[in-house]
Amino acid sequence: MPRAALLVSTALLAALMPLSAARAADDPSPTPVDRFEGEVPFATQPADGIFTWGGDSDDPPQLQFADRADAPEGAKVLAGTYDISGYGGFTHDFAATEPAHDWSAHKGIRFWWDGQDNGKKTAFEIKDGGADGEASELWTTSFTDDFTGWKQIEIPFTDFVYRTDYQPVGGIDHVLGLTRMWGYAVTLPVGVQGRFAMDDVELYGKADQSLRASVTTDAAVYPVREGGTASVKVTVATTGSAPLDEPVTVGYETAGGTAGSGKDYTPVSGTLTFPAGTASGATQTIKVPTLKDRSAESAETIPLKLTVTGAKAPAETPQVVIDAHGLPYLNSKLPVKKRVADLLSRMSLEEKAGQMTQAERGAVGTGGDVTAYDLGSLLSGGGSTPTPNTAAAWARMIDSFQLRAQATRYQIPLIYGVDAVHGHNNLAGATIMPHNIGIGATRDPRLAEKAGAVTASEVRATGVPWDFAPCLCVTRDERWGRSYESFGEDSALVKSMETVIQGLQGRADGRDLKDNDKVLATAKHFVGDGGTAYGSSTTGSYTIDQGVTTVTRQQLEAIHLAPYQTAVDRGIGTVMPSYSSLDIVGDGQGPVKMHARADMINGVLKDRMGFKGFVISDWNAIDQLPGDYASHVSTSVNAGVDMMMVPYSYQDFTATLIDQVKAGKVSERRIDDAVSRILTQKFELGLFEHPYADTSNAARIGSAAHRAVAREAAAESQVLLKNSSAVLPLKKSQKVYVAGSNADDLGNQTGGWTITWQGQSGTHTTGTTVLQGMKNAGGDVTYSKDASAPTGGYDVGVVVVGETPYAEGVGDVGNGNDLALSAADQAAVDKVCAAMKCVVLIVSGRPQLIGDRLGEIDALVASWLPGTEGDGVADVLYGRKAFTGQLPVTWPKSEAQLPINVGDASYDPQYPYGWGLTTLTKAPQGGTATLKALGAAARAAERRGADSTGRDLVTQARLLVQAKVGQSVTAAVSKPFADADHLLLTGRYAAAVEKLAEAYRAA
Repeated sequence: MPRAALLVSTALLAALMPLSAARAADDPSPTPVDRFEGEVPFATQPADGIFTWGGDSDDPPQLQFADRADAPEGAKVLAGTYDISGYGGFTHDFAATEPAHDWSAHKGIRFWWDGQDNGKKTAFEIKDGGADGEASELWTTSFTDDFTGWKQIEIPFTDFVYRTDYQPVGGIDHVLGLTRMWGYAVTLPVGVQGRFAMDDVELYGKADQSLRASVTTDAAVYPVREGGTASVKVTVATTGSAPLDEPVTVGYETAGGTAGSGKDYTPVSGTLTFPAGTASGATQTIKVPTLKDRSAESAETIPLKLTVTGAKAPAETPQVVIDAHGLPYLNSKLPVKKRVADLLSRMSLEEKAGQMTQAERGAVGTGGDVTAYDLGSLLSGGGSTPTPNTAAAWARMIDSFQLRAQATRYQIPLIYGVDAVHGHNNLAGATIMPHNIGIGATRDPRLAEKAGAVTASEVRATGVPWDFAPCLCVTRDERWGRSYESFGEDSALVKSMETVIQGLQGRADGRDLKDNDKVLATAKHFVGDGGTAYGSSTTGSYTIDQGVTTVTRQQLEAIHLAPYQTAVDRGIGTVMPSYSSLDIVGDGQGPVKMHARADMINGVLKDRMGFKGFVISDWNAIDQLPGDYASHVSTSVNAGVDMMMVPYSYQDFTATLIDQVKAGKVSERRIDDAVSRILTQKFELGLFEHPYADTSNAARIGSAAHRAVAREAAAESQVLLKNSSAVLPLKKSQKVYVAGSNADDLGNQTGGWTITWQGQSGTHTTGTTVLQGMKNAGGDVTYSKDASAPTGGYDVGVVVVGETPYAEGVGDVGNGNDLALSAADQAAVDKVCAAMKCVVLIVSGRPQLIGDRLGEIDALVASWLPGTEGDGVADVLYGRKAFTGQLPVTWPKSEAQLPINVGDASYDPQYPYGWGLTTLTKAPQGGTATLKALGAAARAAERRGADSTGRDLVTQARLLVQAKVGQSVTAAVSKPFADADHLLLTGRYAAAVEKLAEAYRAA
């Protein structure tokens, strides 16, 4: 019968065999996995069956079940052809929807391969452990096609190694358990046209105990104070937790390392025995005493060599480390500057290069390379999480990496970073704030700071001291896939929201960074990332992200650079350059990648602005520079980049940097400057005293208090663009018909950079959708996503439409995205609004083109990406709170208008920058006379420095103007109206009222 795989249990095979044959065989009979006789379907992931994959459309191989007279088994084989330029191969997920298989009774896996004698290596991979085939560990090995004709390839399971370069969801336990196998994959050779055939995949041989039993230690590194005794726990465990069949012995001895035997420690040796019948999980302890002397010393290592018989030995030799002691840099009472100078003076070039290097957690496996390369930093890229994705697992993971740093000579702690751009967004269950575009819509600096503080608290509670946020981009073209990461299109608005830095870091002098609820912040992406021209990107299929920003010197200063001076003044700890290129009109350089612009990083940021923190590159950004890799390294370092985010190429980077210094291409002075900056922040964060996670605030992650802040932000971010006949706020007595793709989709509501890099539709974390929020508010609500349910008998409809998640250039308009509503959303709007009064909420990272439907819509709300707290959206819909949000970007009439921004000479949008109606508050009466009085009062407030009063007066004038304008938003109204909001944000309250008066007269 057709099945995903013909994997028959050993017990069943034995039952089918003649009794004598079953008893005679010492090894179990082979267990078939795939015969390729037609029982295996071709499928698409994640269905059961065989599917192909590749780096681009040409890379997946062509597969068929072919009749072969010479088939090693049966009549058919799996055959294919390939011509791969990037990467390609095929996978058999034979248990995608079935229970995982147990392969632990066998020695290995084998199959027949029709050799072509091309001398190429073919990778073979198995999926082990985890929740399912797409959340499993990848273990890999390879064989060489150096033969002709059919050959049986036998691969013992002991040959497989854990893949550190890529894991779909990160590591599970880094142990090839073999009890939960989900499938296998073949990666075909690159750069040659080829064909292959494969047949009869099966499990063979009898597993020996050394495969089923393993010896482990409770840690890889055992720091101990000089004179203390290290306790190394040795554990034996078996697959399936069965007792040992045979004895296991563990010989041990202290040997080698940098500590002196008899001088720094008392040598130990001996044998531990775990007799047959010992329970899995049994533990014995080895004690290693260290000795005191009177001298100040760096850390010293004592390897504990283990020789195991009867089980698999630990993957690496555990090390006892005698802590560094007595050195000035360890004295927390000394000024940071002196501690940095002392430590720097002791470090080798290799150690300094390590401090300038940041690797991805998935690349370093269990972390041995942290020690081997003296790595200064690790990060989690978007979606790179421990399993399970819990706060406790994050803390354990990061502590395990920090432990590795303790085995280095000076025990310099790691600084671990994440992109927590709207809350701790990689962590399931965290509080997810509105994306920055929504925070900009609140016009509430106090709330921005509170949101930053919640984020910092939740991030630091998982052991992460560094956040790659906030984005200080000034978005100038809503076709950009990162638009929602910006607070808005006006540098004055971005500057006003930089209170978030204090929320993240605390006071500007850095004194709060050591606290357990603060993190180091990152201003990104320096500089001009939001100004790239449409069509200028050369990155893959991106259209605008990572492209070229062409500006005059004055435009650069006023629009893109201004927020960075504010960030420096606020004490920002790190700055990240942009992938994009900067082309300053008239400077004669043309477009230059920002990671190469020494004039901007060294000259402007560090020298002119006085930035004292360190500069961290973006993900593999130096690879986009011209020239060979050596020039990538020297150019970026000499330009002022202090630490390189080289996720999977950290080994090449450190070696190349060292070579470039030795060759005189990078000066030692420049290296010392970079490392001093990095060490300064590590000391300020208190990492030398407290390198491990302080989880005392973990209970606050996703707490009611934190979600209350996110709810407040969601409510204040809602921008009411239209409200005919005061349809909003809704009344609880009304029967409300709710429809639309984003009404009940938490993933769409939270957007990109949520749990994964690109985000995803559906429920992937804890939160409340807009629909549930409306129900929680007490609304009488009926829901029909596609508006297919009957529409009769309702008082009002609420249609929640908009975008699905994306991040960065993947979301660029023209790269599979546009600014129009989907056909399904358009149909839902049309049907509901034709049947009843209707409110349309647009949940999106940027404005959507809705002008052709404005006439049929009674109320229109820009909801942006409000995060996990849909209750906040319901708060303003039902009048618990007033609508107060204002547009942080101009809302265009058509895509042809883009880019369109406040201050443009020609400015005729659908809604101008700063537009935002309110509820629960009446606009002032009196027309021009009132505006004149408001202007006079604003002038007086400005003279007194009464900013709060000045802002309130401008708000009164804005509401008065909007009341007169209604929906007759003309170019003559829009330009002065938008200019007024810019003037308000720059503290010119009287001028703002004057501009509003101009808009009033034009209405």
